[in-house]
Amino acid sequence: MKYQGIIFDLDGVICSTDEYHYRAWKALAERLGIPFDRERNNLLRGVSRMQSLEIILEKGDKTYTDEEKAAFAEEKNTLYRQLLGQMSAADLSDDVKTTLTALRGAGLRLAVGSSSKNTPFILERIGLGSFFDAVADGNCITHSKPHPEVFLKAAEMIELPPAACLVVEDAHAGVEAAVAGGFDCAAMGDAKEDPRAAYHLTQVSELGFMS
Repeated sequence: MKYQGIIFDLDGVICSTDEYHYRAWKALAERLGIPFDRERNNLLRGVSRMQSLEIILEKGDKTYTDEEKAAFAEEKNTLYRQLLGQMSAADLSDDVKTTLTALRGAGLRLAVGSSSKNTPFILERIGLGSFFDAVADGNCITHSKPHPEVFLKAAEMIELPPAACLVVEDAHAGVEAAVAGGFDCAAMGDAKEDPRAAYHLTQVSELGFMS
């Protein structure tokens, strides 16, 4: 078997929290009088909370201190976590659940590599709190994607070199991070046609060839 481990991005691959992110950012932007729509929201995919905030503030006409920005980010995250409270095992599709179980049964080591600091909370909500062999997320990295740190950390945690792992991503920044770290990448969603990816998936179950 070519790979011994698979590292999954969380949002857009294992589950989707896009709508919750959008609603939380939009509420903050509206309070600050800054225009924000779904097209603008697409620029936030795969980037950190603070980078996302900077992208939103670019459309405003005021400058803010680092303290104010930190407070804005916390305000957004508080609302986002409230919205995440609506998530449940029903947000884990049968497609993803069946595929993860098959890959685990084939002896592959499975990890999550996500820039989100809310990763443990989300996994708990959808019933995967203790499923993965390792979880590398925003709580244990200093550089967000497209820097490869989160994937390198995940590979280290499952004790495999990058060449032995496949990264599954749905954001161009994530594909860039995987390739930069020396990983093969399976791209789906918005990044499906990214030429840097080794595989192009329509859905997670297409990873079944590995099980």
